[in-house]
Amino acid sequence: MSSVLQGFSKSLAMTVLSEIGDKTFFAAAILAMRHPRRLVLSGCLAALVVMTILSAFVGWAAPNLISRKWTHHITTLLFFGFGIWSLWDGFHEGGESEELAEVEAKLDADWTKAGSGAAKQNGKVADDVKKETRPFLSQFFSPILLKAFSITFFGEWGDKSQLATIGLAADENPFGVVLGGIVAQALCTTAAVVGGKSLASQISEKIVALSGGVLFIVFGIQSFLSTVE
Repeated sequence: MSSVLQGFSKSLAMTVLSEIGDKTFFAAAILAMRHPRRLVLSGCLAALVVMTILSAFVGWAAPNLISRKWTHHITTLLFFGFGIWSLWDGFHEGGESEELAEVEAKLDADWTKAGSGAAKQNGKVADDVKKETRPFLSQFFSPILLKAFSITFFGEWGDKSQLATIGLAADENPFGVVLGGIVAQALCTTAAVVGGKSLASQISEKIVALSGGVLFIVFGIQSFLSTVE
């Protein structure tokens, strides 16, 4: 039980500090301003949950492919590496949400491109009204939800938080890592969707990056001092 709690607490803290101020956080906040919140929340959260489970599975399987000793050492190096990376980003941040502006510009470009063909669909207003009366299951798999899912999923693929989750699951109880990651993702995504751009624009990327860097360094020290089971 203690190993589950340790994996849960580490994953919760790491994921919160990795996701707050992340591109996918800003994307969820901006999407929620222009689309129904329930669809954006469902799409983003589903993508993050799938990504967390996949990452934890890879981390859990790693010791079966590589010796436990090597996975432990690799995880330790990952923590130190991510800690230095985050501290570097923090010290070179001006405090403004540059990622927010970048994500907003990209989404605006996508909407502008999609809007170029909007004139051709003005005669489909009746169809849009009918869509509102569709069964719940049909509305659930809407283009908005799929867009939120795809933006979040591919935005997280290969991200620092995904790699850190893999490393954490290789060194800690994978069930605790998954549970902590999902709870943290739910909290961050809900805050982004409910708080919207006003919350995102007030986040200090500098503080978040420095806090995350310190946390990763602490995890690295703990991993270095711990023995391989």
